[in-house]
Amino acid sequence: MIQMTLIQIDNYGPWTVTPNPRNESDLQILQAELFADVQRQIAMKKGLVFYTRFDNMLAVTNGLNEEDHMRIQRSIRNRYPITISMGVGTAKTPYEAQKIATEVLQKKGGAQSEDRKEILAIDSLVKPEDSFVQMAHIDINGITDSLTDIIPAFDTNFLVNKAQHYLMTKLIEKGSLLFFIGGDNFMSPCNELSIDELMEIIEEIDEEIDIPLKAGVGRSDNAEDAAYMADLGLEEIREGNNEELVYVLEKIN
Repeated sequence: MIQMTLIQIDNYGPWTVTPNPRNESDLQILQAELFADVQRQIAMKKGLVFYTRFDNMLAVTNGLNEEDHMRIQRSIRNRYPITISMGVGTAKTPYEAQKIATEVLQKKGGAQSEDRKEILAIDSLVKPEDSFVQMAHIDINGITDSLTDIIPAFDTNFLVNKAQHYLMTKLIEKGSLLFFIGGDNFMSPCNELSIDELMEIIEEIDEEIDIPLKAGVGRSDNAEDAAYMADLGLEEIREGNNEELVYVLEKIN
């Protein structure tokens, strides 16, 4: 079972224009610092946070309990001009878990409600003996030689976004999620996705948009170790120790 936490800034839209519109640079700095701060705190418990729209973040939080979530909320309240609410859900697939986390928070009030502040809505928490996370670290094959050092920077960015769109579209059908993590790299919480299914997706994208991909897959009882195993798997491919496009490593306690 995988545990997902939705992290949402309370009443953020109205706050950005009250009493007057705030400087865009200040808002961008706040969002970036908040993401780094929440990431740092959740990583202490071996969780992993992904930004979505910056005022919303999704985290894989296997191993975090109710008090862990409340401690992060208190820390943000004490040091920022905003507060955050959280919804927590668990399921067999990441997509279903984040759906549950979203719905349980939505029941406590709208994102721009003046009455909703620092809510922690928990549908369920994963028991230690049931905790399992599968992560896939996916990147574009040979992007430096084929794109980065040849075409304009924004064109490369466009193609990376195109690969992300195709990956997201195909993975979500399997109950998996996908997040951009910098460069030409993506991380996919993908419980219940088989290696054959992932290989098929990679081959389809190469055929459809001529963007070759490879992936390392990691499995563990927490997000941090699963992602690290995925990183190591991808390095096995990069270093030529594995001829397949997908390599799997596990660290199950």
